Amino acid sequence: MANTKKENRIRRKIRVRKNVNGSSEKPRVFVFKSNRYLHVGVADDNSGVVVLGGRAKRTTKDVEVLGSKLAQDMKKKKVETAVFDRSGYQFHGIIAKFVESLRKSGIKI
Repeated sequence: MANTKKENRIRRKIRVRKNVNGSSEKPRVFVFKSNRYLHVGVADDNSGVVVLGGRAKRTTKDVEVLGSKLAQDMKKKKVETAVFDRSGYQFHGIIAKFVESLRKSGIKI
């Protein structure tokens, strides 16, 4: 039985989310890729709240700007470390550039 790309990604996402959990001290940074945008958010899973969010067009420059802006907003909320939820996507390309810009801006992932 052949699965589609989307079904495989959702299965990977569920498998990853079993082990990745965010708290108020160390929130979860998650991503979603659409055809045009990269959506990101920062979630506190203990209280079930999305603390911060944003989106950018899927170009390298825009994604790096989004990462640095999100890092600044996280620092304003006094968050220095976070866990990263790649949502079943491979860690390369746009996803890797986003995390790299977060790390350059001083967030420990």
